[in-house]
Amino acid sequence: MPRYVREKSEIGIYHIMLKGIDKRDIFLTQNNRKKFLHYIELAKEIK
Repeated sequence: MPRYVREKSEIGIYHIMLKGIDKRDIFLTQNNRKKFLHYIELAKEIK
């Protein structure tokens, strides 16, 4: 059964869920984590 297209949020807030394969860590260093969060902030500004 296909999934329906996600509706665009009027307030621009979405839930972001990250899971590693086989429960592996996603961010191996704090720098990786900070860089990811930086890109999320940039994406928020673009909207």
